[in-house]
Amino acid sequence: MASTRDDTSGTDGSSRGRDETARATDDPIVEVRNVSVTYDLQARDAMVLDDVSLDLRRGEILGCVGESGSGKSMLANAMMDAVEEPGITTGDVRYYPSENADPVHVLDLSGDDLKQFRWEEISMVFQGALSSFNPTMTIGGHFEETLEAHDYDVDEGMERAHQLLSDLYLDPERVLNSYAHELSGGMSQRALIALSLILEPDVLLMDEPTAALDLLMQRSILSLLDDIKEKYELSILFITHDLPLVAGLADRLAILYAFELAEVGPSERLVRDSSHPYTRALLKAVPNLDAPLETMQPIEGTAPNPAHVPDGCHYAPRCPLADERCHEEKPEWYDAGPDQRSACFYHERADEAVPFDVEGVAEAVEATADEADTDDAGAFGAGASGGSGGRGALAAPDDETVVSLDDVSIHFEEEQGLLGSLTGDPETVHAVDDVSIDIPENDVLALVGESGCGKTTLGKAIIGVQRPTEGTVSYRGQDVWDAKDGVGGPEIEYGDIRRALQIIHQDPGASLNPNQKVVTSLEAPLKRWNPELSTEDRRARIYALLDRVGMTPPEDYANRFPHQLSGGEQQRVALVRALLMNPDVILADEAVSALDVSLRVETMDLLLELQEQFNTSFVFISHTLSNARYLAEKADGRIGIMYLGELVEVGPPDEVLNDPQHPYTKVLRWATANLDPSDQEMTEPPVRSIDIPDPVDPPTGCRFHTRCPEAREACVSEAPDLDESGSGERAVACHRADPNHPYWDSEPLEGVDAAESPNAGD
Repeated sequence: MASTRDDTSGTDGSSRGRDETARATDDPIVEVRNVSVTYDLQARDAMVLDDVSLDLRRGEILGCVGESGSGKSMLANAMMDAVEEPGITTGDVRYYPSENADPVHVLDLSGDDLKQFRWEEISMVFQGALSSFNPTMTIGGHFEETLEAHDYDVDEGMERAHQLLSDLYLDPERVLNSYAHELSGGMSQRALIALSLILEPDVLLMDEPTAALDLLMQRSILSLLDDIKEKYELSILFITHDLPLVAGLADRLAILYAFELAEVGPSERLVRDSSHPYTRALLKAVPNLDAPLETMQPIEGTAPNPAHVPDGCHYAPRCPLADERCHEEKPEWYDAGPDQRSACFYHERADEAVPFDVEGVAEAVEATADEADTDDAGAFGAGASGGSGGRGALAAPDDETVVSLDDVSIHFEEEQGLLGSLTGDPETVHAVDDVSIDIPENDVLALVGESGCGKTTLGKAIIGVQRPTEGTVSYRGQDVWDAKDGVGGPEIEYGDIRRALQIIHQDPGASLNPNQKVVTSLEAPLKRWNPELSTEDRRARIYALLDRVGMTPPEDYANRFPHQLSGGEQQRVALVRALLMNPDVILADEAVSALDVSLRVETMDLLLELQEQFNTSFVFISHTLSNARYLAEKADGRIGIMYLGELVEVGPPDEVLNDPQHPYTKVLRWATANLDPSDQEMTEPPVRSIDIPDPVDPPTGCRFHTRCPEAREACVSEAPDLDESGSGERAVACHRADPNHPYWDSEPLEGVDAAESPNAGD
């Protein structure tokens, strides 16, 4: 086991030992010293964690941030000695049960001692809750099994389980008696957090615990964590690739790049005055709602392969400050401010090389907010249509309309087991209800909402692959499903419609045949729809598009298998496959959510470049407002907010985001983390219920009324229309948009404060 060297400082102010990444504190709970993790490959060793040293302080939340594959999860596994074979962990991990106690050397533990340590001292919450639960056991069964395995009193432990679940805003009885698949993603993730705390650990390691969740659920869980930490006296390591998400929660941030630490310091200092070029570049690359679009830039180049880590500073191949010294020597640790340290020879010049001014961004945002900050009810009432039912924000001139939806509803019957089929009628899921919208040429419509709100189903209806239960879908005036059924002698054949309407799936790797080379997958649609093309012509078209999306040399990429491509490269192949058909509309279903944050701006820029070249419209589905804002605002497009199968607000992104009129849009805006951590107060969610209602039995009237902080009795009985507001470039489905609606005279629901009518005093 490696020993810890003394931290001695040279006359240049640098720390001479890379073992002391974060200065020793008076009260650390976990010390990681010189920890490396390697895998023995046939050709050479792969380094997945390189000489990392870090302190987790007692009672703090430490955010660990970096791109995918940077070593974040490996660091957490090393802290628990949970690196699976053939991985080899070296170094020293010391755990201090209490202040001034002798340390436990974790990497020396084995057998029952290690088993006890992992649950009772340090516990871990993994990213995918469903994959963490046994699908054949109830949630309560998992709690009981864990308590029994560690010889805890089960009755006493289950009382604690009830309390933990209640603290996480869950109904204990319902959750404990449910199977994991019967819970929503947010509920199962909170149940997993409760399970991780059942044996009263002191340290909680959280590995991307909110990555698969919606905006609202992400922010809600983060706000709960602060309370949970205090109540149960926890120290938390929170791993994420999303820097703004954790900046407002964490006391300190540790930035990992290519298996080594780049910078460590207080959260606010690292966001406002980071001194490592990578930290600053990461901040600029993250799509957000605060910064001007032109300041968001991707990080050029790619992170190194674990088997081919560069000498010297790992970031040097991508760094604008790098010189020969950076490529040859590993930088030491330099003091960069109070409690802030940077592994960069030129940390004092980082702000010049990668300019980024979060204070300037904050001031610009504040000015915009002040401009839009009018009386809430008055803003709703100004220019409202009063229920005329127009389609201004939803319609396009007839000669520009590519796809038109009129009163489209899509309902599904839930699958039933044998017993359910014998006992009653199947239940109906209301995926989409009464949506009308036009998609003009060269348009971008970004659909945003929580999981299960109908975004993907509506998108599939737009591209003609999901038949509506009611209503019509038309392509250039031709009813899509009449063409499919051959009704009325269609003017446009269904095959031509399908070629013109394409899709990019959320997981590009899963949509590519793993047993076929890229060129074979790309040739398939050309062989079907353009059989007259020769092999040479097909290859020429494929190579030209691969080159156009930056995959050069195209012949090399064309002859690779999907697993030989990065996530970003797989996404580009999926885009090329869609573009080969020269489509009019492409449905991009969460097309950037699986990518690293540093790749999202680059991929969206590519979509916009290709839109201009091919005159293609995009229907862009996202649960992230920042991604939707970037694409829609740059393309002068629209953002549509969906809730439980209905469009509740549509309009230009700057209006929808800077002056949201629907209460649900306001909730999504609250849930989106600000770039400046000083503005990220962990407040209670502005909703009456965190969890979304069941689409099998949606609420009556306005479907948002069960969660709306401004709901009144009128909202329970009457569903609002999606009406124009103001200039006609915007539509909102809320009774508050009409100053003369009976809403204003009806009683607020229980737990809702009354708002003054916009006509008060007239």
